[in-house]
Amino acid sequence: MAWPPIIQYTTVLLLLLLPPCATDDRLVPGKPLSPGATIISDGGSFALGFFSPTNSTPAKLYLGIWYNDIPRLTAVWVANRETPATNSSAAAIISSPPMLSLTNASNLVLSDADGRVLWTTNVTAGAAASGSAAAVLLKTGNLVIQSPDGTALWQSFDHPTDTFLPGMKVRIKYETRAGERLVSWKGPGDPSPGAFSFGGDPDTFLQVFIWNATRPIWRSVPWTGYFVDVQYRAITSVIVYLNVVNTQEEIYITYSLSAGSPQTRYVLTNSGEFQLHTWNSTSSAWAVLSDWTGGECVSYGYCGPNAYCDRTGDPSTCNCLDGFEPASLQDWSGGRFAQGCRRKEALRCSDGFLALQGMKSPDKFVLVGNKTSDECAAECTRNCSCVAYAYANLSTSRTKGDVTRCLVWAGELIDAGKIGIGDGSDTLYLRIAGLDAGTARAKSNALKTVLPAVLTSVLLILAAISLAWFKFKGRLSQRVRHKKITLDDISTSEELGEGNHGQDFEFLSVRFEDIMAATRNFSEACKIGQGGFGKVYKAMVGGQEVAIKRLSKDSEQGMKEFRNEVILIAKLQHRNLVRLLGCSVEADEKILIYEYLANGSLDATLFDNSRKMLLDWPTRFNIVKGVARGLLYLHQDSRLTIIHRDLKAANVLLDAEMRPKIADFGMARIFNDRQKDANTHRVVGTYGYMAPEYAMEGVFSIKSDVYSFGVLLLEVVTGIRRSSISNIMGFPNLIVYAWNLWKEGKARDLADPYIMDTCSIDEVLLCSHMALLCVQEDPDDRPLMSSVVFSLENNGSTILPTPNNPGHYGQRNSAVEQIGDRTENSMNSLTITNIEGR
Repeated sequence: MAWPPIIQYTTVLLLLLLPPCATDDRLVPGKPLSPGATIISDGGSFALGFFSPTNSTPAKLYLGIWYNDIPRLTAVWVANRETPATNSSAAAIISSPPMLSLTNASNLVLSDADGRVLWTTNVTAGAAASGSAAAVLLKTGNLVIQSPDGTALWQSFDHPTDTFLPGMKVRIKYETRAGERLVSWKGPGDPSPGAFSFGGDPDTFLQVFIWNATRPIWRSVPWTGYFVDVQYRAITSVIVYLNVVNTQEEIYITYSLSAGSPQTRYVLTNSGEFQLHTWNSTSSAWAVLSDWTGGECVSYGYCGPNAYCDRTGDPSTCNCLDGFEPASLQDWSGGRFAQGCRRKEALRCSDGFLALQGMKSPDKFVLVGNKTSDECAAECTRNCSCVAYAYANLSTSRTKGDVTRCLVWAGELIDAGKIGIGDGSDTLYLRIAGLDAGTARAKSNALKTVLPAVLTSVLLILAAISLAWFKFKGRLSQRVRHKKITLDDISTSEELGEGNHGQDFEFLSVRFEDIMAATRNFSEACKIGQGGFGKVYKAMVGGQEVAIKRLSKDSEQGMKEFRNEVILIAKLQHRNLVRLLGCSVEADEKILIYEYLANGSLDATLFDNSRKMLLDWPTRFNIVKGVARGLLYLHQDSRLTIIHRDLKAANVLLDAEMRPKIADFGMARIFNDRQKDANTHRVVGTYGYMAPEYAMEGVFSIKSDVYSFGVLLLEVVTGIRRSSISNIMGFPNLIVYAWNLWKEGKARDLADPYIMDTCSIDEVLLCSHMALLCVQEDPDDRPLMSSVVFSLENNGSTILPTPNNPGHYGQRNSAVEQIGDRTENSMNSLTITNIEGR
């Protein structure tokens, strides 16, 4: 086994020239600590004092805590990492030494000979002790400022460096999302903060990350609610009890060791490895017992999107998830997995789910609430954008009621793994194309058997079909007619809300057989798109180019969506809304005929690097203004107040002049004049665009659409898809990325590089600011679309308010809130298990 590099420290000179070490375990006001003196914990395990790394030029002196009972000095905590005491030599430091003092205000202050403060604690005046406080080095290695009654005013365990000691907490506070992170040393002999950090995920509270700056390089399994993970190390007889404790205020990782264990610690190395070290007295060296980050395959996203790292074999290997194939066979066979895998076949809303046991669930999930297993399955099944889900019961014998977690995914599946059935693993339910939802078995391949037998016959009649088509095409326009259709015949949906919808409207009515002919029997060659409830075809009807939307027969939601679209779009007339030209309701077929828009959906151009140059900044700015005007019409200016509920880039269509039109009203709802919001048990829409209060609680209003518009606005400005993990500097999603850049005064960095030559920076900043106002967590803080339109149309004429924290998925919800207090003892704790590297 290769031993980790050992850091050497030069302390001999200091020890020879300065007074003997103090043996007391505390520091009190009026008795400062100088170089050469130390404070020793009760039992002698740890020491607090000054040290200088080898070969530091100029000489640097740090205040730190190290193991006192082993011969090789190993620092476990450093106070002044960024501000060491420096001089040209160690002798010069000794002649003008730094000093650590405890003030009467109960603060530790490290200052140099000139009185310059190098480091200090942050005990506030209100928390300071009324009497004489003391700084005590406990036998755990924790330096604590204590009031006379023993209350801890400050402790070093709350400010870790690169070492995770037994009894220490690495936590996240629910209210503030703040928490401790371990931060690596910059180099083997350089205690200053390095590039790597370790801590809890502030967005989900369910997993642990290691980051390189802001980019994740390793991720644990999401928490599944198991008890203490006992890790036995036979070679050293060390037993590590690793657990996660959850309270109403915070969730944290901690661990303890079996009695009689040698000095053992977790350390985040300067190269980004998270290792468990134990002291080997025989070799007088640190032995590496485990490395959570060991092996390429366990690195974050190593196998690429829609693939997983199989760690059940030796060696670990990358594999595509079921229903996927390598995006590049050449790269895959050469061991280059960055491109990951792609679907073999497009999904349909009716497709079923395949259960994959023993999995490490992917990242970028949405936590949708405290649901039963069946409710979690239904949550994903009814939302066609949901591609996978995972359920776990977090309840214990001490939990009041069932506490569960339901995770769902939309888009690419990142950093999945196969770890084997056991504590910490999930059963991942993956939506598979061609899988029967009722039987969860692959659909019959009988067609593949029959096809060769009839192929010859098909070829013989192709010529006759072609001839008939050309003759029929000439007569088609004569068979198209206008017919008055009563919408009461279609019937209305409870999803629409209140009101009389059974009016008469003039539509283009085309016979189904003529639509079949126009689309060449719904040929794939005519298909121009596919949504959750059907496919869209381009055709010529009555001498006019149209888009024909055929609702899927096996879509459970299709009839409601059909009724919604016919009723709503028939009543709406606006230049930024797509026009419905007609429909067909013959037999069990439901067909909608729209105007054809030559440039397709916004997402098809915005997120395609080969096409996005068509969208310069003036074009993008006009698109967002047009969408805003369309939403304003729906919310305020039309005869009805309409909530779209599925505004996204895929539902914004572009005509030949790149003018936007909002499409797909299948999920819309009508409000009456007095109605402010509504609640539904049937949450529909697209994750990432849905407002948190809607996705989590089913509450929606016009402010739900405003939130979706804000997400769309960010996508247009950045050119980054809302679910992408690329180009967002390791942040969990586009919203958090934009929010952090805005807070740092770097909003101009949000601009898509493709628009830099054509953009007005004032307009980009305006759109970025407005987007963050639209995605605020509190719906009441979000602006009305009338204010959005006014601001976009009158740039510079209004002063926008400062946005508050954005709302986004992964926030704490009822699944976490109902867990309760678990701080009594270790048997009362919740744990992440098998978190170490395998």
